[in-house]
Amino acid sequence: MTPMAIDLSIITKVREATGAGIVEVKKALEEARGNTENAMEILRKKGIAKAAKKAGERVTREGIIECYTHAGGRVGVLVELLCETDFVARNEEFKALAHDLALHIAATDPLYLSPDSVSPEAVEKERTIATEEFAGSGKPKEVVAKIVEGKLAMWYGEVCLISQPFVKDEEVTIAELIARASAKMGEKIEVKRFCRFAIGTPDACVVC
Repeated sequence: MTPMAIDLSIITKVREATGAGIVEVKKALEEARGNTENAMEILRKKGIAKAAKKAGERVTREGIIECYTHAGGRVGVLVELLCETDFVARNEEFKALAHDLALHIAATDPLYLSPDSVSPEAVEKERTIATEEFAGSGKPKEVVAKIVEGKLAMWYGEVCLISQPFVKDEEVTIAELIARASAKMGEKIEVKRFCRFAIGTPDACVVC
């Protein structure tokens, strides 16, 4: 099925109502064919809306730092995964989540933690590049604007950890993976920062 164009005002409305991320909201709206109520129900069933609402009310003071090496020690990752209590931090499923995130970061080399952490300058540069593709195309401005926002969402999915498809299951984004774990464990869970080292590169990628 071809993804349908979703108006940004509708995406904003569902985000404000559920607290879910833009990528998850867009996917839910596409699945619901633009119906906001159905989209919110989809998010609730996935545990994303519930976890997102709780996230704004809770504080993460516990967690672990996971270390992972790959490719014969040529790639290394440190990821700080936070939760609310030491009880969850010692949970084997929580530790497995941290390991999977470190493995994912080693494989995909994300440049940013989330779309919110991308600098306005970088976003504007990508928006300009996408817009220039349609120079002289004759397409209406509002149509071009929607296409450009779609391209930006795809770009976020490539460079932002939270927006990327999980390497072990590309039907699930990292944000959804964390939200499901949060709903299951009953606590707010979040990636605070990560660092990726690779032999032969001048600097490590550190994201805070």
